[in-house]
Formats: sequence, structure tokens, C-alpha cells
Amino acid sequence: MHIARPGSALLATAVAVTLSVTALPAAFAAPSSSAVISEVYGGGGNSGATLTRDYIELANAGGSAFGLSGFSVQYLPGTPSAGSLWQVSALSGSVAPGGRYLVAQAAGTGGTVALPAADATGTVAMSASSGTVALVSGTTPLTCRTAADCAADSRIVDLVGYGSAVVREGSGPVTGASATASVARGATLADTDDNAGDLTSGAPTPVNSAGETSGGSGPGEPGGPTEPGTVRVHDIQGTTRLSPLAGQQVTGVPGVVTGVRTSGSRGFWIQDTAPDSDPRTGEGVFVYTGSAALTVAVGDSVLVSGKVAEYYPATGAQSLTQITAPLTTVLSSGNALPPAVVLDASSVPDAYVPTAGGGSIEALALDPSAYALDLYESLEGTRVTMADTRVTGATTAYDEVWVTVKPRENPTRRGGTLYASYEDQNTGRLKVMSLDASQPVPDANVGDVLSGPTTGVVDYASYGGYNVQATELGTLKDNGLKREVTRKQKRKELAVATYNVENLDAKDEQAKFDTLAHGVAVSLSSPDVVSLEEIQDDNGAVNDGTVGSEATLKRFTDAIVAAGGPRYAWRYVAPEDGRDGGEPGGNIRNVFLFNPDRVDFVDRPGGDATTAVQAVKTKKGATLSVSPGRINPTSTAWDSSRKPLVGEFRFRGESVFVIANHFASKGGDQSLHGRYQEPARSSETQRVRQAAEVNTFVTSLLKADRSARVVTLGDLNDFAFSPTVKTLTAGKVLRPLITTLPVGEQYSYVYDGNSQTLDHILTSPAVSRFDYDVVHINAVSPPKPSDHDPHNVPNDVMATAHRHLPAGVRPPAGAATRTPVRSTGRSATLRRMTAEAAPPAGTSGSAGAARLTRPDPAPVPYAVWANRGAGATRVWMPPE
Repeated sequence: MHIARPGSALLATAVAVTLSVTALPAAFAAPSSSAVISEVYGGGGNSGATLTRDYIELANAGGSAFGLSGFSVQYLPGTPSAGSLWQVSALSGSVAPGGRYLVAQAAGTGGTVALPAADATGTVAMSASSGTVALVSGTTPLTCRTAADCAADSRIVDLVGYGSAVVREGSGPVTGASATASVARGATLADTDDNAGDLTSGAPTPVNSAGETSGGSGPGEPGGPTEPGTVRVHDIQGTTRLSPLAGQQVTGVPGVVTGVRTSGSRGFWIQDTAPDSDPRTGEGVFVYTGSAALTVAVGDSVLVSGKVAEYYPATGAQSLTQITAPLTTVLSSGNALPPAVVLDASSVPDAYVPTAGGGSIEALALDPSAYALDLYESLEGTRVTMADTRVTGATTAYDEVWVTVKPRENPTRRGGTLYASYEDQNTGRLKVMSLDASQPVPDANVGDVLSGPTTGVVDYASYGGYNVQATELGTLKDNGLKREVTRKQKRKELAVATYNVENLDAKDEQAKFDTLAHGVAVSLSSPDVVSLEEIQDDNGAVNDGTVGSEATLKRFTDAIVAAGGPRYAWRYVAPEDGRDGGEPGGNIRNVFLFNPDRVDFVDRPGGDATTAVQAVKTKKGATLSVSPGRINPTSTAWDSSRKPLVGEFRFRGESVFVIANHFASKGGDQSLHGRYQEPARSSETQRVRQAAEVNTFVTSLLKADRSARVVTLGDLNDFAFSPTVKTLTAGKVLRPLITTLPVGEQYSYVYDGNSQTLDHILTSPAVSRFDYDVVHINAVSPPKPSDHDPHNVPNDVMATAHRHLPAGVRPPAGAATRTPVRSTGRSATLRRMTAEAAPPAGTSGSAGAARLTRPDPAPVPYAVWANRGAGATRVWMPPE
């Protein structure tokens, strides 16, 4: 590539916020995303063969090591008879992410070239032209001899039938195997469970776990190239996301080593010092060495031979172009490194990624001047540098930190970068990791700065996408970020909070309880009601049928007292075992804590895991059929998900209905940085259905009492601009309070360097006066017991929403300009009336009478006298 350089408040709310002839079912009908059989060769030692032994090669298409202890590879003749038996070769060790594992089989008398050192050795004499090989969980021989029977055996992890094999996957076996040809998967290791489609025949290319190939040796050792070949790095990278040379051998690719990684996916990066003039073609590439000893250093001028591959770290992710099974020759050392490309606000485009209508963008030509992800892809493996970068995602447990090269891109008040819409992904975000063990990533909070240059090579990973593997880190400049404390509620204010306590159970360490308790007692200033998400049962992930949470809640409330908070009581509805999602065995649920010295919980019997709570209309307003209760818990909207908890509270004589929510997670959604654009949000479908259920229930409450005070809150696992929230607020029955804050405050969670909101508080129209606050104690700074922030909103439960007068309607002269008497739809008792204020048509009463009856809603404006001590005050009541 060419390198160019309002009034009193009464309610406070917080959110801490078969195999048959044609198809394979069952055992191997699901494509593998981890260990696969990547190559099979049965011609070793045969006449005309080059290699002396048969082999089976495994590969790991996943993002973590795949353990092989207790596994085996097994072989069956292509046309098995009734007496044919599977032959077993036991395995051990593991396959590294993106790595290979070589199983040597029987040797013949022909051939001249040995396999590289095998990771496991069997004695099976495989057919060169037809057979079936299976990767099996276990070492007991398989007994199936038909495609259908094998499909029903759940021990089979992957299976390859070649030649005319009866047992195979999909439309047919892969053809073309011979004494001189193996059958192998493509560079992407794609596994669609169709052998004929997933594998092709070609020259045998065995690779072991050390990255070694036949007839050669490891990096920096004898056997490497001695002269530059005709292929350069930019030829390998090409003008799209996929290498035009993927799956091919390259010889003598020149470059200078710019970085070495000694852990995880081990290897090194090289960069060509003579770039071409095409900005789309990258000049750097990763050389994957696996477990082989690394014998190169930064500054070495090298020649590399190997096989070009596209490594996919996860399903749906983009790929990383790399050279595998390398042979490397060091020509010289101490060479100057190529100049680093500067990343800053002017060099990184504002548009994030091109669209493919939901399909893959891999075949699209790169446009690095138009799209940030195209720029980063064109720089894959290339040295880059950035200066004075602000931290937008705190240092993680994996020594990673998120920064932005665009300091003015959607900044939050505390130094983050706001994710404000699906079209505004924040193009300046990059994750930084250190390649130097002596200079790890510092412990940084959001808003801190890495002062000076941070320099390294661009890489790609499943978590976070493009990142910089730093060889030089800027100096940490502490921004002095402090955890927030919300104000204490006033005597006439009811404080309602919600907090995701992240799988809290009675077996957790005391330190977690203490830190969470401090958040409630101090940071949230001891709210009157706390809605908790992710309270587990008393033995956590132990899956033994336990569903109660008494011990968990006792420890938590004790810890709150110790932190200076009140003695809270609690209410919850125990879930059915294993039906509410979350960590297996944990049975997470929503829970109400409340301070009985300040607020009463209205207990109404009958609530259980499967009984639906109903709104009940009475002469005094709305009540609940059961309290606590759950919203339509048998609806399929709540399958494997937490059911909302509804409770009725009384504060200073007034009813408040609180709905605690924890909607379905975003698991399964495609990533912002993945190869499918726009990414599919498959999990959203369930959350929209859940939001509709809650909206229906709130609507029923307001039909029972239009002035019902409803607070709906919790972890909705979705954004304020999402279809989920739009569905939840349909009909204006609820208002999302997060949107009332200044834009730079609208977040409670940080993910991949984006400040965003998954937790919410929404209120019904009758809750009209509030002082909303997001209490930032977790999202922006480690260490933390939860990754969600609380929110707080003082609100006057006695006030009604402002009533706007219809066009042309004005209060009579002399009418009081104050909050009108609350409309309940019931008769209002009047101490005194004058003729001037006599009820209008459609109502009954007389001057001096004690009662005034009116329809609800009133058809016209009217005025009443409301008693105020010894006197009376005339209050204007507009039509509702």
C-alpha cells in the first residue's frame, strides 16, 4: 500500500442500574466453530507418493484452545461391510486457537519426505482413495456403519468422508484423494457439514502444532528461504478483506520484524519497507508460529515462506490474514523500522463501515479514505502511532484499554465516548494491548490520557475488533475520576433505585457484598426502595434445584447495615428452577429491597412463578391482584429470561407501583465490527416482545386509574433509541428519563469503549416532577463489583402531570394559578361554593353544598373550591 502520512420532589428512582444418503442430522448436523478435521491424506508411502506416511490434520477454528485429552480420531473403510470396525488413534494435548494438530498414521514403502514431528501417532493404514475419518469425544470405537447411524452418535465432533465413502456429511464425500493428493478445508476452515462443499483435493500440506511442515524446520532455523520470492506483503493482503493468495504457498516474502508476540496467538509481524502506491493494499502481515520457539526480534530483516491463511477468531468476525507454517530466514538485525502511520481525527474517516445489506463485506473493495474499518483493515499488520489518546474504556482484567484518536467525537462529561445511535459507532475507538511484558497497560479509568505517543501494529480480534498491539505506550495522565454520590432524598421524597448486582449469591466473597452494599448505603444514599437484578439463589451456580435467595439477601442487607444503611426488608417471587436464564444453576431473579421505616409494601397473596399479576380497578384507584407478582410469566416472551416483578408500595398514603425488569441479553447479536454489515440484532426480537408485555400491563394500570404512579425500571439490555424502548413507551404510557439528561450524561455502561445505556427508568404521566441522576460508580472505573451504574430520580408522587388547556380555553378571571386539585375520577368533597363557581352543565351540586359530582373526564373546564385551613382557594381545573 501507499503510506500517506422543577419544584419540590417526592419520588426518587435509581438504576445501578440423518446422516442419510442426502443429509446429516444430529451429531454433526451443526457446523463446528472449534475443532475440525482440516486435512486427510491416505496415500503416504504409496507408489508415486512423496510423503512416507498417511496423516490426519486437525485445526481449531475457535478463539480458545481446544483440549484433546480423551478424544480420538477414528477411521472406517469407504464401503464398510458388516464386519468392518472403526480403528482408533488416541489423542492428547490441545489445539491452539488458529493452530494445527498432526496425527501421523501408517507408513508405506514409497515416498522420500517425512512428515514434520507428529503431535500424535497411530498405526492405521488408510486408503488413498476412499474412507471416512471422524474426530470423536472418547476412545471407544464407534459402531455406526451408515450415515444415519453415525449422525445419531453424539460423540462425533466432526466427520470427513472422501472418495466414494458411504459415511460422509452433506451432499456427498469430497472427491479427488489419491497417492499424490490430500483433501483439505479452505483457508477459512469453513464447516457447513457438506464434505463435498467444504473440502477440496490438492497437494498434501501437513502442519503440526509447532507450525512446521514437511521437509523444513521452524523459524530462524536451517531450511528457510535464502532469496526473496516474487510475492510481497501487499500481494498477500490484496484490495479486499480476503487475501487473493489464501490457501497458497508463498516463498521468500521479505520484510522487517515490527513486533513479536510471545503469548496467546504466538508469532511476529513483518512489514515491507518498499510499499506500493495502492492505499488499499496493506504492507504488514502476521506470521503465525504456534508453539515453535520464536527466534526473531524486532528490527530483523527476514524472508518468510509459508501458507497464506485467513484466520477467523469467532463466528461472524472478520478474518486476520496471516502466514502459517512458516520457514523464516534472518538476513540481518538492528534495522530501522518503517515509519508509523499516524492515526488521528484527520486521518480516520467519520463513516464507520460500508454496508452490504446485512451480508458479508469481505468481497467489497476497500475504501480507506471513506470508512474507518476499511482504513484499519488496510493497515492490518502495519505500524501505526497515535498521540495523547483519551481513555474511553477502563483497563480490563486482560490488560486491555480502550482509547479514542478523536477527542471531540461524542464526548461524555466524564471523558467517555457516547454511543448515541446505530449509525454513530464512534470511529476513533481502538483497543490497546502491550507486547512488552515489562511495560504493561497501566490501570486507567475513563477520562485518563495516555500522554505522548502510543505506537504498535494493527491487529484484529473477536473481542473488540481492530486493536493496536503496542510496542510503545504513552504515559498515564490521571484525570482524577471519582465515584459519584447522589443526594439524600428529602423527608417527603420516596427514593426508588435499581441496581444490577451481577450474579450475587450467598457463596460470593464478602468483599463483593461489602462493595455493593457501599454502593447502596453511600453512593445511592440509602434509597427507600431498591430494585435488584441478578440476585441468584442461595448456592449460586450449583444446579441442585435450589431457588430461594434468603441467605443471599440476608448477607446483602447485613452488609448494607454495616455500611451505614437502613435495615432493609425484601420481597421477590422465586422462579421455577432453570427457567429464567442466566448462569446455569443460578436462577437469577429480580428482588425488591425496601426500608420499612419509610415505605410500606402492600402484600397481596397468590403471587408465584406462573401466576400473572393483574391491574384491578377499585373506587379508590388501581390495585394489584397479587403483590408481589409477575407480568404474564407463562408468555413465550419470557422463555429462558427473567420475568418482571411488580410490587405495590404505599408512601405517605399514596400508592406507587414499581416494575422491576431484566430483559433478555444481547447474546447472539452480530458485532459492530464483524463481517456482516449491517449487523443483525437477533436478540432484539425477544426484547421487543418483552417490552410489549410490560407496556400492556402498564396500560392496564392506567385504564384502572389514569393517575396511577408507575415506575418501570431495570436492566432492559437495550438502548434509548432501540425498538425495545420505543415499544415499551408506545401510547406515551411511559417516559424514558434517560433522555431528559444532558447528552453527555446519558449512559450507565461502557462496552468496547462506547458509553451507552442499557439500564433505564421510565415513569407514567402522573410522575411529573423529578430530579434524575445517573450515579457513575462502576461503568467508568475498576475495580468494580458490577458493570452497571445506578441512576437516581427524586420525584413528587403527589404532583400530577401538567395539563395543557385546549385551544381557546382560558381560566376565568381571578382563578388561582397553582397546581390543580388532583383528578381521581371520584367525587370531590367541597366545603364551600359560590354561585359564581356553580358546577357547569353535566355536573351536579349547588352553591354551599358539600359535594360536587362530575363525569371523568370532565367535558368542559370547571372550577372548585378546595379547603385550605379556615379559608378556601379557588382552583382552575382544565378538561382532561
